[in-house]
Formats: sequence, structure tokens, C-alpha cells
Amino acid sequence: MSLNLADLFEDVVDEIPDRAALVCGDERRTYSQLDQRANRLAHALTDRGIRAGEHVGIHMRNSVQFVESMLACLKIRAVPVNINYRYTESELTYLYNNSQLVAVIADSEFLPVIEATLPACPAISTLVTFGPAGNVEASSVTHVDFDEALAGQQVTRGFAARSKDDHFIIYTGGTTGMPKGVVWRQEDFFMAALAGGNHSGAPFTDGRELAAAAAANASPMTFVLPAPLMHGAAVYSVFSGLFSGAKQVLMHAFEPVEALRLIADEQASCITVVGDAMARPLTDAIRRHGSSYDLSSLVMVGSGGALWSRSSKDQLLELMPNLFLRDGFGASESGVDGTLEIGDDGTMRIRNNPNMLVVDEKLRPLAPGSGASGYLARTGHVPLEYFNEPEKTAETFPVVDGVRMSVLGDMGRLEDDGSIVLLGRGSVCINSGGEKVFPEEVEAAVKSHPAVLDAVVAGIPNERLGEQVSAVVQLREGFEDLDTDEIAAHCRGEIAGYKIPRSIVVVPLIVRSPAGKADYRWARATVSQGTAS
Repeated sequence: MSLNLADLFEDVVDEIPDRAALVCGDERRTYSQLDQRANRLAHALTDRGIRAGEHVGIHMRNSVQFVESMLACLKIRAVPVNINYRYTESELTYLYNNSQLVAVIADSEFLPVIEATLPACPAISTLVTFGPAGNVEASSVTHVDFDEALAGQQVTRGFAARSKDDHFIIYTGGTTGMPKGVVWRQEDFFMAALAGGNHSGAPFTDGRELAAAAAANASPMTFVLPAPLMHGAAVYSVFSGLFSGAKQVLMHAFEPVEALRLIADEQASCITVVGDAMARPLTDAIRRHGSSYDLSSLVMVGSGGALWSRSSKDQLLELMPNLFLRDGFGASESGVDGTLEIGDDGTMRIRNNPNMLVVDEKLRPLAPGSGASGYLARTGHVPLEYFNEPEKTAETFPVVDGVRMSVLGDMGRLEDDGSIVLLGRGSVCINSGGEKVFPEEVEAAVKSHPAVLDAVVAGIPNERLGEQVSAVVQLREGFEDLDTDEIAAHCRGEIAGYKIPRSIVVVPLIVRSPAGKADYRWARATVSQGTAS
């Protein structure tokens, strides 16, 4: 039995068919119901000419239909492609064409922008929409309603044999350039992004072994997943949950108080967040409204995809001291790379992954304890390429001495004990008077001020220093009149003087991606305009 995502899912279904699998809004699916509906959609896609290896866009908000669509594609060896539903017509035109889509499954609310995009995307021949039906004028596309497509299709499987070499693609980026499609072999994805189905022990090497472990767990966890499935970190969570036999509660969109209600109503044991962008509002909701909800079932909060600062973790633990906090470090280009620990001095360390290393600009591994900084890299189970991007592939997934590695944009330093001190993203590093300043460290210091809800740090031109450290901050309610000099003074006790923001611009709302990632391009423009005015 190969380590193919669809095969693994079906192995689990056969062991626990009647266990609850998904909840979203008013809709619920057991494992067998999820499997059967995915089978029906898979047969419908086959009837419409979708073949193995072809790419199908999933242009949807979080829903059970999103998961059904992803599984349906995998069952027929088609490749599901995640679509950012916030993209404009020009961005969608690029993504639809770059990913070579032949079909799109979408929420009907996005029909206007999809219709405007279709004339420039001639390869797309099939459009399946979920929700209130609307007319599609494009004659080149066959349009069918999601539920109508399922009607009359068989619930059984009967699909062709699959392979561990089948592809799985995650598109990433967009805030610093057009998105790129990370192409994984499914076996590599299972091992690197999903820890081989076992985040606390040895990876599973057989689907029956994985399924038996899921069945043996008599008290599976219930997860609340607020992050959008159109991003890699949330997809990792969904597959991890499905392969462990868990129940997962999807949120259409993250709303902190609604998350508390779901934890109470579903007796959830874990909620996943995307760094401070979700953890801070969640903590504020617990502080203000937690007494109105039964949160006694909650034992763990997990994070991935963005920085979760020490101050944010401490604030949460003050309210719920018995929580276990798991902070994962990873990327779409490498999977889950280890656990992230933040010390009392603010130092961030990555542990528990022997495949992680630090390389210099010539891709030579740096020795432990050398004190030299370099780029984080991963070997072993890593992606094949960026789809349709040979030059960017050569930069990020080079083959060195016959070994393919994934070289990340993050910089770090390898310690004697094998841990990696994380310095920050090299692409947004600020050079201020010859000193390197990583925004993540400054952001953590700024956000440790009790009045600050969120912050993004960026460098802007400075005649004397080259670049000056600047910050955009969002204040908590009740602190609107705070003098920003107080924030700078607070930072003096947290970080070195040259790292302290020289200008701080207050905004009503920090702009982030739907996954909680900082938009540094927006931050630079905002702080430049605010400083000039």
C-alpha cells in the first residue's frame, strides 16, 4: 500500500466509518459520509473529462465541500490547487494560467470575478459552483451546480490504482510577488508536512498501520480550525486530523467569540491559531467573555504559519495556566520543520528535526557552534519544484552533490546542541547603520507592551542610517490616546537600542493575509506615508 493521500484516507475510513469527521456551520459528516460524497464528486469530475495529473482549482471558503472537493481530486489522481479567494481579477488570471487549471470548483459568491477571469483562461472547461446558482455567460465553460453534480453518482470507489509519486500542490505567496505552486510527491508531503501521521513518535510507513492507530484511539481529539484552508498550514492541520481519526470543526471565517462558542458546544480539546494574528484576539475574547462559555475541554492551543510571540503566549497562560501550547515552525516549501521555543531573553530556537541545517550563500552546511549565520535548509522529504517556475526552483530547491534540498528565506545559527537559533526572514531584514535588524524580534518587543494588540515592523529609507526601523501598530481598545514614545521606551528594556523603532505609526487595523502573515510591503508604504506626514 503506497503512502498516497487518498489511499491513506480510505484506509482510515474503513476502520472508523461512523466516527464524526467534519463540522462546519450546520453541516456534519462522519468519515463514511465524507468518503461517499467525495466518491460521488470524483465520479462526476471523471464524467466531465478530468483526468489523472490535471489541475483543478478549489476557489472556496472553509466548508465541508472544500474538503470533499480536495479528496475527490485526489481520488482520481487529479491535482487540487488552492485558490486565494481574496485575489482580484488580474491575480486570478495569473494563478489560473500559471497553474494550468482545466476546471474550477468554487463558491458561487465568487462567480462575478471568476466570470471576468475566464475569457483569459482558455484551458478551463469545467466550472462547479456551490451555493445559490447564477448564470455563467462564458460559452467555453460547462457550468454545473455542486449538488447536482453529485446527484445520481455512485457512492462506491472503483478508482484506478494510485501512487506515492502522485503530485500535491500548494500555492504560496502573494504579498511579496505573484504566488508560486510548491509541488510535492505525496509520500514526501505525508512525511514532511504531516510528520508521517504521527507528530509525537515514529512515522507510519503503511496505511493499515496508520488506520489501526486511529481506530485504537478511543477518545480522539476534537479540533477547532479557524484558518482558511486555501493556505498550507490549515491544509496540514486538516490532513493530520483526518489521518488521526479526529473530529474537526471548521470556521467559515475566524471570529474570536464564535470560536469560544464552538469550543464549548463541540467540547473541543484543541484550537489551532496562526500566530499572534489569531492568538491575541482569542486571548482577549477569553478575558472578556470566557466566563460565559464552558472551556473546560480545551487542553491545547497549537500554532503554525506565523510568529507567536512570548508575550502573547504568557497572556494566554495567565488566563488558562493548564493549557499546553504547541508552536510549530514550517513553510509550504518544507513542511513542518520542528517546534519553536522562545526563551526568556526572546531567543527563538527550532528543535527536534535532524533534517534541518543552516547553509551559507554557497549552500555549504555551517558547522554547529561556529557562530556563523546562514539560511535555514531542509533535506530528506522535500518538494520537487515550483510549478512552471524553473529559475525560482533552482534557487529554492537546489540539488547539491546529488541531494535535493529546500532552502528557506529564514536565517539562523546552528548551535552545539543541534538546535537552530532563528534570526528572521532574510528578505525583510533591515540594515540600519550596518546592523542587521530582523523585524520578528522587534515585533515581539513592541507587542509585549500591554496597549499593543498587533504590530508589523519594516525598514524605510534613512539618509544617515541607510534604513531606519519603523513600526505600524494597532492599539487595544481604551488605549487610543497612548503616546507612541511610551512604546519605544518600553522596547528599550526588551531589545538593543539600535533595534528600537524610530517611528511608530498607529492604524485602526493591521493588514495581514487571511492566514495571518504580515504584509511587509503594506507596512513599508504605511510607515513611509505616516512618517512623511
